[in-house]
Amino acid sequence: MKIAVVLAGNGVYDGAEIHEATLTLLAISQQGAEYQCFAPDMQQAHVINHLTGEEMNEKRNVLVESARIARGNIKALSEYKPTQFDAIIFPGGFGVAKNLCSFAFDGPDCQVNAAVEKAIKDTLDAHKPIGALCIAPVLISKVLGNIKVTIGQDEATVNALEAMGAQHIKTTHSEIVVDEKNKIVTTPCYMLDANIAQIAQGVNNVVAKLLALA
Repeated sequence: MKIAVVLAGNGVYDGAEIHEATLTLLAISQQGAEYQCFAPDMQQAHVINHLTGEEMNEKRNVLVESARIARGNIKALSEYKPTQFDAIIFPGGFGVAKNLCSFAFDGPDCQVNAAVEKAIKDTLDAHKPIGALCIAPVLISKVLGNIKVTIGQDEATVNALEAMGAQHIKTTHSEIVVDEKNKIVTTPCYMLDANIAQIAQGVNNVVAKLLALA
């Protein structure tokens, strides 16, 4: 089995959350499947100094930055075809809410990157499962609307999800929510005050369910 992993850059504050991304790749491999990383070929919203938290006066490309995590084995998201994969998964990080969509800036009125929206809709139409970690359920909710998801317990984000038409289920560490009808699997990860072991448990549970649904 093979899972597509969509990255949003490199680093929690302006890209993909590296722990979640790496643990996703590890979980897929340990559970006997293969993966292929993808990212949209686009300029990221901004660049954050991860030491100080301040914005830096430079530009970076989401695909190029994501290649750091993928060790260069990555493709532009425009090349993704659901017929070639058994599932797709979106690790979290602020890059999901800044690059893959504009949720960090616009909330429920956000816009979704065209390649990302197409990948989600095409996967749904192909009846293949979709996984989303941490903040990534907001992305799926904006595209699909009436789905069942979790981001943990953050009230402001829950309100935004519900404003986009999603049904939110409160969860804690490592718990997953499964939308059986749409084959969507979500878990909170760092939307909670979690440690890396708890992140690994949640990611493992999502990947296992994706493979079972596939």
